[in-house]
This record gives sequence, C-alpha cells and structure tokens, in this order.
Amino acid sequence: MQSFFGRLRSTSSVHKQNSSSAISFSEEDFKLIGSMGTVKVPEPVPSPDNDCQRLKKAFEGMGTDEEAVIWILGHRNQSQRRKIKDTYQQLYNKSLLDDLHSELSGDFRKAIILWAYDPPERDAKLARDALKAKKQGIKHLKVVVEIACASSPHHLMAVRQVYASLFDCSLEEDIASTVSLPLRKILVGLVSSYRYDRQLVDSGIAGSEASRLHEAIERKQLDDDHVVQILSTRNLFQLRATFECYKQKYGNSFDQDIKACGNDDLESLLIAVFWCIESPEKYFAKVIKNSIVGLGTDEDSLNRAIISRAEIDMIKIKEEYSKVSKSSLVNDIIGDTSRDYKNFLLTLLGERL
Repeated sequence: MQSFFGRLRSTSSVHKQNSSSAISFSEEDFKLIGSMGTVKVPEPVPSPDNDCQRLKKAFEGMGTDEEAVIWILGHRNQSQRRKIKDTYQQLYNKSLLDDLHSELSGDFRKAIILWAYDPPERDAKLARDALKAKKQGIKHLKVVVEIACASSPHHLMAVRQVYASLFDCSLEEDIASTVSLPLRKILVGLVSSYRYDRQLVDSGIAGSEASRLHEAIERKQLDDDHVVQILSTRNLFQLRATFECYKQKYGNSFDQDIKACGNDDLESLLIAVFWCIESPEKYFAKVIKNSIVGLGTDEDSLNRAIISRAEIDMIKIKEEYSKVSKSSLVNDIIGDTSRDYKNFLLTLLGERL
C-alpha cells in the first residue's frame, strides 16, 4: 500500500472524545495514508501494545465500547493493523478477529472484520465468496474483475498466493469449476496474467490493438482470443492508450461499442473490465451509488468499495461520486446508514477524528 505523505495542512481543530479515554486531537495530529487515501492516522502512532490494551478494555464488562474499536482500528493503516493483530495474539493468546466477531454484530461487525484483514486475504475471501455464492450472478463475478483489474500486479499475485493457501486450490481452478463459458475464459485470463506495472506505452501497439478490438466488436466475438490477450496482459497505461486510440479511430468509446453488441452477462463483465482499467475511481463511485439507491442498502457492495479503496484512491472516488450523483458521498452515507456502522464508514472516509 502507498506510504504516508506528511501532515495535513488544515489547521481547523476537531475534537474527539473517546469513551475509553478522553483525548483531544486537531487535524494537525493526523496524517493521510497515500496521496489519494482518506484514512487518517494519528501522529505519533500509539504502540501496538497500547492499542491492544485499549481494545481489550473495550471488550470487557457487560457491553462493548464500539467507539473505542472504531477509533483505534479506523485510524490505522494496513501495516499497523497487522501489528495490532499479531500483538493481540501474543498478549492474550486470542485472535483479535475472533474477539471482534464475538463482541460486535450486524453490518458493523462485517465491515470492521473486513477492514481488519490484510488486503490480500480480504480479496481472496471476497473472491471465494463471490465464486461460491448460491445464486452466483454477474454482480458476484465483477468482484473478481475488480481484484484483477483495479489493483496492482503485485497485489493480484499476493491474492492468488493467499487464495491457494486458504482454500487448497488456485483461484483459476475455482473459476474454471464454477463459471461457465464465455465468462470463464475472460476471468481466467484476467487473474492468471502478470501485467507490467510501469508507465510504458507504445503508440503503434495501441493503434494495432485498437483495430483488433474493433474487429472483434464488428464480429460480435467479444471472447475472441485477441480480446482476452489484450485485456489480460497489457499494462494499464498501454490499455488506456489503446482505448483512447479506439475512440479516436472509430468515434465511440470501447465500452459504448460493447453495449451495442447486447445486454448479456459477457457485455456487462467486459464493461466492468473497461472501467476498472480506464478509471477505477469512476467505477467504484458507481458501485457505491448503486449500493445505496432505491429501497434498502447493499451493504456487501458498499463495504467492499469503501474498505478496499480507503487507503488507495478514495479522495478521487468521492469527487467522482459528487459528479454522478449530484450529492456528496458523506451525506449519502449519513442518510443511508446508522449508528456504529455509519460512524465507522465515515471514519474511513476521513470525516471523523
């Protein structure tokens, strides 16, 4: 995950009353994770021993101090959370995840446990749940697309390694055994490749591969071998150049022409591939919007989008969300969630100190 980039510049004071211990903080006492993440970490960071002691105290007695749990875990990066889990096990000979599961409940419990996992383990479990869903649909398979196309090649490799360790089979094997053609062909190609992760673009390749993509569109053979090879092996910068070349040569964007081919699962999956590569922030802004529109909330999608992107590009996602929904993400979260669950999500969005 990306490194820290210094203190916040804001000088406005924001006070936080922790129910385990009263501490006053200003924004200058925090630093943002990465250049586009929204998680705020206190500076200096309390020791893992101190955090574990406060978590243990939060679990004691008749009720759980949920605010203390939010305050500690919601203001730590992935490396710090891992140290807290390891230290908790050493100090108390117990799993922090097990204690969180027994002490918390509902959507809040699901969200905080998902956040507590290391990112590769989190995504491995999300992929497994998606592939083993009783009523597996295209919505589930898009989770695999997100992991394969909206994260770094190193992260995808780590997910594959953890997946095999946890479930005694490869991610590719589970896709092959649970997903039918032609979706299987696309997904296996996406998860089994290792993209070059540097900003290297060849304009000649972009032009020739834009033509190959267009030929497949014209024949309505969207699972063509060339399409799979291009989308699964080229680095993200090369693919964005190819998509731009496609639009310049043929007048429509690649996803527009995919839509013109039909409205089946294959088209829907490839559109998700396009947007995860072209603009992950726009893709996840739409995932979040779709999770809270209409009657009821899709908490699984909401959790996945916010938790997986909070340390990566949530600032951009919040900006894109405002453009597509004409309202702020923060206000919509406040209006659609409640209590500890709401407070935890707002903490990850950098809105609660």
